[in-house]
Amino acid sequence: MFTDTHCHFEPDYYDDYDTIIQNAMNNNVNRLIVSGCAKLGNDESIKLSSSHDNIFSTVGFHPDQASIYSDEDLYNLKNEIIKNNKIIGIGEIGLDYHYDGFDKDKQKELFEKQLKLAKDVNKPVVIHSRDATQDTIDILSKYNLKGVIHSFSGSYEVAQIYIKMGFKLGINGVVTFKNSNLKDTLKKLSPDNIVLETDSPYLTPHPFRGEKNESKNIYVIAEFIADLYGISLEKLSEITNKNINEIFDI
Repeated sequence: MFTDTHCHFEPDYYDDYDTIIQNAMNNNVNRLIVSGCAKLGNDESIKLSSSHDNIFSTVGFHPDQASIYSDEDLYNLKNEIIKNNKIIGIGEIGLDYHYDGFDKDKQKELFEKQLKLAKDVNKPVVIHSRDATQDTIDILSKYNLKGVIHSFSGSYEVAQIYIKMGFKLGINGVVTFKNSNLKDTLKKLSPDNIVLETDSPYLTPHPFRGEKNESKNIYVIAEFIADLYGISLEKLSEITNKNINEIFDI
């Protein structure tokens, strides 16, 4: 049995949540951690985790919300986290310098506010970092937090830094892409350092690229990684679920 540690549910993504959830269960993906990254996504994440025993929630504001969010939004989020034990982490949060027009200072401000929130409520964090590795490391180094580096695709050297800081690496369909070097990095790392995720509806693994991603595809990613390490799916399931339990209180 596997866990999708990072997926997104919003009405624009799927017409029928129940079908997507059942598809996952039918493919031995028996737990989902639904990630919020803006107000709607946070609300949907909380709603799903509250109505399903095997679904959990992380909530936060993605760096693309840096000019949109308000302190009231963070205040309300904190109150929801305190009263809801199905919210198991803060995320996805972080930095994204990929697209033109970003405001680096506002992103850093939002990032730090949410890291402080994580400290206040004693929750792990789910980190988004795109074209912002050094700033991400510099900011995280000021906080003694554990969590997941979502959609990790960096070098072995960067992986070692994050691991030493107390983070697991979120590995998704990118590892199956023919032009990805991530598989070479993973071969140098123990599977004790990774968790599996889809980032659905994005980053559909090979050979299903071009289709909308779903949590059921964790099984495709798991097969690829088990083959990469030369271990059974049962062993990979055991290892990755242990890793999840080290980060999240589930």
